[in-house]
Amino acid sequence: MARIKLGIAAALAFVIALSTVAQAQYATYLSNFEKRTTVKVLPNGLTLIICERHEAPVFSFYTLVDAGSVDDPQGESGLAHMFEHMAFKGSTEIGTTDYAAEKIALAKVETAYAAYDAEYRKRVGQNPAKLAELKKSFEDAQAAAEKYVIPNQFSEVAEANGAVGINASTEEDSTQYFWSMPSNRLQLWAWLESQRIGHPVEREFYKERNVVQEERRMRVDSNPIGRMVEQFLATAYTAHHYRVPGVGWESDISQVSATEAAAFHAKYYVPSNIVIAVVGDVNTAQALPVLERYFGAIPAGPKPPELATVEPPQTAEKSVVIREATQPFYLEGYHKPDYRDPDDAVYDAIADIFSNGRTARLYRSLVRDQKIAAEAEGFPGFPGEKYPGLFAVYAVPLPGHTPEEMRVAIHKEIDKLKTTDVTDAELERFKTRARADILRGLADNQGLAHELAEYQTRYGDWRELFRQLNRIDAVNKADIRRVANKIFTANNRTGVSIEFVPPHTPPPPTQSAQPQAGGAK
Repeated sequence: MARIKLGIAAALAFVIALSTVAQAQYATYLSNFEKRTTVKVLPNGLTLIICERHEAPVFSFYTLVDAGSVDDPQGESGLAHMFEHMAFKGSTEIGTTDYAAEKIALAKVETAYAAYDAEYRKRVGQNPAKLAELKKSFEDAQAAAEKYVIPNQFSEVAEANGAVGINASTEEDSTQYFWSMPSNRLQLWAWLESQRIGHPVEREFYKERNVVQEERRMRVDSNPIGRMVEQFLATAYTAHHYRVPGVGWESDISQVSATEAAAFHAKYYVPSNIVIAVVGDVNTAQALPVLERYFGAIPAGPKPPELATVEPPQTAEKSVVIREATQPFYLEGYHKPDYRDPDDAVYDAIADIFSNGRTARLYRSLVRDQKIAAEAEGFPGFPGEKYPGLFAVYAVPLPGHTPEEMRVAIHKEIDKLKTTDVTDAELERFKTRARADILRGLADNQGLAHELAEYQTRYGDWRELFRQLNRIDAVNKADIRRVANKIFTANNRTGVSIEFVPPHTPPPPTQSAQPQAGGAK
């Protein structure tokens, strides 16, 4: 991936300047970006952002779909993640030798799968012989459809034309697609991206479903930390969909269908729910008509409604203890508001003072001074930020120490935040590092495209990225004490620990008595 880096000296100078300049100077810096950035909302509702940066003949893009695993329908958990996988399978024009014939073959796959699935789900009266017959028909239909597939053509076309860093990710709150490419391939990219947004084909769906099942086995089922986090969220949340694992429950993944995936796409991959940012060596006047031609042709649709379920206030402390022969661990979380809360920057300050580097409180106390933990950190916005999430804190005990020791030590540090002001140095370090983090996000085309799309989606205006600097500057010591006392309460806490227990060793088999020579006497 081409990275357009600011010079180190310039970056440092900018950070130092940000620590002393007034709000008016932030506006000046914002004005420089405004001159190079254009936002266009197409008639179908899709938002395009173009930011000119001509240092090298490359561009990066970032497509943000405002739908993630939190939007998975009931009984179809993991579907947002599954569709991310499917977005690389091509379209009606990419990845097929004959789409007209493939479309018929894929319809037969869905008919065969629906019949098999109906028999499989029978709780009473399931016919094993019929089930085996239906399964074979389903497998035969897949084999017939497979004949029309050109594997990996979507990615291969992009890579053959200079694309690097081809990737995607599914989070709780959104799904993202991104890569970087030579500037003279802008039109090709627009065609590729508009094809998979507007005309995807659920080809090889059930083969890819097996891949996702294996991913869950690796990330959760065979991973102690993955299992712990799954139990943690299922306990911390009573009603909200943040309680469901992003990769999905195994029973849901194993039965979700291509028909359901197509319905998810039709609901959430509508232009009004998508922001695309393009940053790099592009001329807006020339590029915009090209992008309008390809992305404007995607059929419009209503913006999906926001989730209606609101997590009720937690009124009692919750805890989970996992006992197994693995590394001990302690994790706890406190419910906090979403990213729109006026105190959002204060939570960032607490996380920084707790966790950012070797001067952070948790490191100094648990790792350096007490020598009871290998690592300890705190972070806000878990598992997501679009809806009220958790401020989480964790610690990994060293050999000879326990999760309970981690719990006690963490609570001592939390109590200090509630009763004593942070130091001037801690507060200034937070502000300096936060400004530097924002700068790093702007230092290359891909990072800037990400930030522009993210802020445009969340606030309806990418300029909030720069206004965040003012919110950071406004944080004071009293804010930190006030917020700490508001959320760090026992009734708002959910804790989970892994306690080591020796592996169970089955007793040796009992030896049977051997008959005596000569028989019984």
